[in-house]
Amino acid sequence: MGQLPDRAQDFATYLRGLNARLDQRAGWCGVFWRRDPEGMRACLDGVEVPPWDVVEALLNDLAATMGSEHAEREAARARALHRASARAHDTAPGGRALLAERVDEMAREREITAQRLRELGARLESAADAEEADAVRLDLAWARDDHERATARVAELGARLAELGPGPVNPDGSAPPPAPIKERKRRARGSARFAGMPTEEPETSAPAGQAASAPATPTGARFAGAAPGRDEPTAPAPPVPDAAAHADVAAAVDLLAHHRAAGRSGEAHMVLVGAAEGPASHLPLYAEELARRGLGADWATLLWEAASLPPERLVAAVDALTAAGRAADGGQLLRQGTSRPPAEFGDAVDRLDAAGRHREARTLLDAYVRGRTPEEAAHTASGDPDRLVPLVLDAARGVSDERYRDVAHALRVAGIAH
Repeated sequence: MGQLPDRAQDFATYLRGLNARLDQRAGWCGVFWRRDPEGMRACLDGVEVPPWDVVEALLNDLAATMGSEHAEREAARARALHRASARAHDTAPGGRALLAERVDEMAREREITAQRLRELGARLESAADAEEADAVRLDLAWARDDHERATARVAELGARLAELGPGPVNPDGSAPPPAPIKERKRRARGSARFAGMPTEEPETSAPAGQAASAPATPTGARFAGAAPGRDEPTAPAPPVPDAAAHADVAAAVDLLAHHRAAGRSGEAHMVLVGAAEGPASHLPLYAEELARRGLGADWATLLWEAASLPPERLVAAVDALTAAGRAADGGQLLRQGTSRPPAEFGDAVDRLDAAGRHREARTLLDAYVRGRTPEEAAHTASGDPDRLVPLVLDAARGVSDERYRDVAHALRVAGIAH
């Protein structure tokens, strides 16, 4: 891409300084250098912009050696320099095409890691003994982090592409403002893979395998699409899509098909992002229209995007699909939505329950208890044990007596309940 503007070099200079303050053999810095030395050099030279989660991981290393307050001050400067560098790369000759290509690459990577999660989940359920189960759980931890990183990178790259325009468009042809990139703390484990760079697994990672979890057919009174229990209200009926909704969906799918035909995969992906963020009642219409147009693969991607919605909107999407007779899609979406870390998920359930949205809270918690390990289910209650422990145990009891005992034991071991 030739000589880059000063903004790209400013970030590269900063990154070299940050790198010099870290132990090159330890922490994330050591992982990055072992896994992709060429990628690290390209970023230090200003030729590549690392994904923000990579920078964040290096700042976590800095926090371990110099304290969290120092690292937090560094993070603000690093974020500003990173954004300016990304913009310089994206607006350089050829930058837009490269960015669109990487959005597509990371979307495929996300699908690969999702498949790995499903496979590992099946292996966990069929584990012959505790030792094998522990090994699979370790692999699951890496695979979940791989999937979370890929998902975060799709969002980051997609937002950068939307800033260049055209992103998803409104029915009147105007472009909506790009959604802000969500920043969050990452767990200190997982893949060091750079976007668009080599994808070898670390030595401690599991063979490409799989994960997850919940039964193929959801059961239990609180699972979306199942009959409600005596104390559970039914889901409110979603609004019936009118002619305008059908027209909006048809226009979006027309645009998607146009981008696909022109080979603009990045722009196509942004149409799907916009669809996922739209009204929940439109989702069944997208399923029908995409199938009618021979774009079934894009429906799977749209579901993945919808799985990243805020929890209350996630439940609304599941309700809309279930009410439209697409309970299998609703169950899949709900399971995909449980890929969030336990503490983050528990906070969401806590907020919903505190706000009186008990059905949504219990729907989410039921799916999490079914789809994650007892230890992970227990840790959803760590933020507010008084409110959440009874809910977690109730959800576990709805799965089976064995799951109830396992979750109760995990709560005691974690010191969350007695």
